[in-house]
Amino acid sequence: MPPLSDHTPMFSHPKQLLLDLAQQRELPALLDLLVSRIAESEGVALARLWLVRPGAGCETCPMRSECPDQSQCLHLVASRGRSVVEPENNLSRLDGRFRRFPIGVRKVGRIALTGEAIEAPDLDTLPEWVVDPEWAQSEQIVGFTGQPLTHHGMVLGVLGVFSRVRIGDECFDWLRMIADHAAAAIAHSYAWEEVQRLRQRLEDENEHLQHEIAAEQGFGEMLGRSPALRNVTQQIELVAPTDSTVLILGESGAGKEVVARELHRRSRRADRPLIKVNCAAIPRELFESEFFGHIKGAFTGALRDRVGRFELADGGTLFLDEVGEVPLDLQSKLLRVLQEGEIERIGEERTRRVDVRVIAATNRDLREEARQRRFREDLYYRLSVFPVELPPLRDRREDVPLLAEHFLEQASRRLAVARPRLTKGVARQLQQYDWPGNVRELQHVVERAVILSRGGPLRVQLDDAPAAAAPPTNAADATELLTEAQVRDFERANLRRVLDAAGGKVYGSGGAAELLGMKPSTLISRLKAMGVERR
Repeated sequence: MPPLSDHTPMFSHPKQLLLDLAQQRELPALLDLLVSRIAESEGVALARLWLVRPGAGCETCPMRSECPDQSQCLHLVASRGRSVVEPENNLSRLDGRFRRFPIGVRKVGRIALTGEAIEAPDLDTLPEWVVDPEWAQSEQIVGFTGQPLTHHGMVLGVLGVFSRVRIGDECFDWLRMIADHAAAAIAHSYAWEEVQRLRQRLEDENEHLQHEIAAEQGFGEMLGRSPALRNVTQQIELVAPTDSTVLILGESGAGKEVVARELHRRSRRADRPLIKVNCAAIPRELFESEFFGHIKGAFTGALRDRVGRFELADGGTLFLDEVGEVPLDLQSKLLRVLQEGEIERIGEERTRRVDVRVIAATNRDLREEARQRRFREDLYYRLSVFPVELPPLRDRREDVPLLAEHFLEQASRRLAVARPRLTKGVARQLQQYDWPGNVRELQHVVERAVILSRGGPLRVQLDDAPAAAAPPTNAADATELLTEAQVRDFERANLRRVLDAAGGKVYGSGGAAELLGMKPSTLISRLKAMGVERR
């Protein structure tokens, strides 16, 4: 390689380098950008970057004997250059004998210790500190500079540049500026990595807490710990990862849509849409358009093309709520989509393929409907590949207090009122009720109770008498009329039973007042009026 002129520039676009350094957040890309841009110049033989890091690899480090404490040292993290002796060697290796420099040892280590640069613009005679004079001569090294990377008074590393031309004052100015900007960019990269690490830690902790809450209180959005609900969650865990069609059976208000959302959330299609269709709310003449779509002009009122629900759910899940309401003459078209995965928009001859997982729900007995010829038998069998029967709320009374607490929190937050306390007496009252409207009815009852409580204790109003209420003690028959004296005897006996159950305690948690759902002062007055003494 012929000698280079002293006028050969050290940098081609130093200002652009400064701008690009400020844009980099990832440390490896930042380091590579710095040395690569510097080494692009024909006047640069080698650009290297060492960063201060904890001691590592001390057992094989060639400078171990010179290291004072083996706690910190300079690690070679980036290297770029071109050799004139071996043109195929790009000098990018990071595992050579200068891969580590102990702090304070040799010239590079002294730069890290003192924070002072070494600037040798013209090496007419090689100084004593050049460790490998033969390499310097063979590679035509003329100048050298070692710049500390300092940020807020702390040395983060050292930038070393070996040049084949004399380094001018302007180049030294640029190198100092580049080193300062690089130090700031590296510090910001460290901060960014720390933020990402803390963010990941928070996400991991949050995920762990969510798992803990789910294990303690329920399954996703399905709150409860009853055996009946656990049986449902086990079925969901089995079928959710598959693409099998699921038929959810249960009474109105039992939470069939919640089960559908949980099936979708735990499936491989969770990142795709869950499209919901209430078949009972679609007018008969619009079923085909709703499901399969239509093109402009297909019928009166079709003013533009419309995408059907199957196309919207392509790649995801389609939830057909109240599927028993689909008209009999349209069930064959629904069956074709389930079997073939193909649809045709109304007024269009083109056949479109869709990949949809179908979850259906109904409160009807579709098997009986099929026997009565009111529902296609082949469609029933196609939908009920994996039936999931959701128990009514009266069959999982253990979950009522937990659900009530959840709805109480929701209603209080939505209505912006103080959250009333759910006493044990009210919780027992809720558990004794039959809940013909299931979870939906419980939600509405709790919301109404929050409105009526006006910041006081929660009081619920139920439409019917508790299904599990015990018959009157003094009544031989549930329909027998009671005299005033019998009513007072019954109330007196009930107060004694409550006091016994509370161990004679009136106030506080577990006290008789809480069990009865009344104020302690009211209970004290009633005990005196009834002549009941605490034992």
